[in-house]
Amino acid sequence: MDSLRQEKIHKFEEFVDRRLKPDLVRAIAERDKVFDQQKIFSDLRKNIENLEKNSVTNLRTLVNLGSEVYMQAEVPDTQRIFVDVGLGFHVEFTWSEALKFISLREEKLERQIEEYTRLIASIKAQIKLVCEGIRELLQIPEEKTVEGRVF
Repeated sequence: MDSLRQEKIHKFEEFVDRRLKPDLVRAIAERDKVFDQQKIFSDLRKNIENLEKNSVTNLRTLVNLGSEVYMQAEVPDTQRIFVDVGLGFHVEFTWSEALKFISLREEKLERQIEEYTRLIASIKAQIKLVCEGIRELLQIPEEKTVEGRVF
């Protein structure tokens, strides 16, 4: 095999290893962060709906002070709730206002998840395309797919 072909293969492999794979790992990590945020807002929505359903007016709970140290707390009026809206800001909402905000945030998070999923699929397709180019440069015959059911 000539040195020009070897050099092209090396550049393609380096591109996959140094650019595409780190981009893929980063995109998956970012999508996972958005999934975590989505779960937090979903749990908050369920908790507010339970408070409304059970007509809870006061509440005793445990509050995480940090480093998994908890303290008992009493909430004398549960009609208002503080929600973290980002950048360290918390806004006081009524239950209905909080539910509206949560539904808007969940829609936004769903769109972000879809965007990251498309990005991940695009990066995977680029990796597959480069690997196919390497296969052609190495003159390895294409793998045949078996028609029918695969178990």
